[in-house]
Amino acid sequence: MPDYDTQIKELENELKKTKYNKATQGHIGIVKAKLAMLKEKQISRSQKKTGKSEYGYTVRKSGDATILLLGFPSTGKSTILNRLTGAKSEVAAYAFTTLTVIPGVMEYKQAKIQILDVPGVVAGAASGRGRGREVLAVIRNADLVLIIVDVTHPEHYDAILREVREADIRINKTKPEVYIKKTTRGGIQIGKTVSLEIDDETIRKVLWEFKITNANVLIRSPITVDELIDCIENNKKYLPAIICLSKADLLPPEKVQRIKEELRADIVISAEQNKNIEALKELIFQKLNFIRIYLKEPGNDVDLKEPMIIQKNAAIRDVCDKLHRDFANKFRFARVWGKSTKYPGQKLMLAHKLADQDILEIHLK
Repeated sequence: MPDYDTQIKELENELKKTKYNKATQGHIGIVKAKLAMLKEKQISRSQKKTGKSEYGYTVRKSGDATILLLGFPSTGKSTILNRLTGAKSEVAAYAFTTLTVIPGVMEYKQAKIQILDVPGVVAGAASGRGRGREVLAVIRNADLVLIIVDVTHPEHYDAILREVREADIRINKTKPEVYIKKTTRGGIQIGKTVSLEIDDETIRKVLWEFKITNANVLIRSPITVDELIDCIENNKKYLPAIICLSKADLLPPEKVQRIKEELRADIVISAEQNKNIEALKELIFQKLNFIRIYLKEPGNDVDLKEPMIIQKNAAIRDVCDKLHRDFANKFRFARVWGKSTKYPGQKLMLAHKLADQDILEIHLK
């Protein structure tokens, strides 16, 4: 039986000692492709041993979005959850207080946002250490990741990013526009609409490593070798994330600010002192790209208590589809009051894009 751990270690060491330049670009691409395939085989073997196709806690999604709190043990995640939602997550001054998923609901600007507190991640989580696979698998069902870093342990941040990446999750990135269509003959034909740092020969070598010898490849995004491999494997989850420094009360403000700049963190909080919790709620709302739409029935007053929560840049058609599958087909016109209109009650059609707090009145056939 192949020793995947040894082979992976050898390839990782080869990458470390190979300096990247034009001459070594193709070789590095091949090594990274081999590494990616070995890791997939390693995971597949592990799943066969356990009889499970995936790892993870079972969590029923609810509300308008689901957020996962991710961090090392004792970073203050439970206290943050309690501040954001009022949930009763046990808090203690020792590691691994949370041993299962603790859900809570944050209500903000009339949106109901589910927040999940999971056991703390440790180094090696992606390979199974500290129940890490279960924790990381839950992320794939989330809409946003809130990465909590203890300000007294900024070194944890890079470790978390490594584990998240090893778990095939890409945070704060969009999926590159790369289209690979396998063919029966003709070799690998490459079309590009952008300039790339990797050359065509490297692209071909990487594809060959994945046993793709005939294909039409169209690249519309600037990509690295790693991103090309991600597109070939096509099993990555792309998620937005907020980087949050916790326990800001434990260090002098100037040191906290320096760490924030070094990590490029989005926000600094102290859950114990309730510092910046409201700002964090607003940041979550903005990062989820939410807007509120108030629905009005023709001839009736609008109810401003229960908005529909939808994504920014949503059109009237999106609201129709969310309300009922037949609404778009039966649609006649809509009247809209709010920021997206030229005047109150403007008559508009399905393609019109709505703005936050617009009032929408749909007329059907």
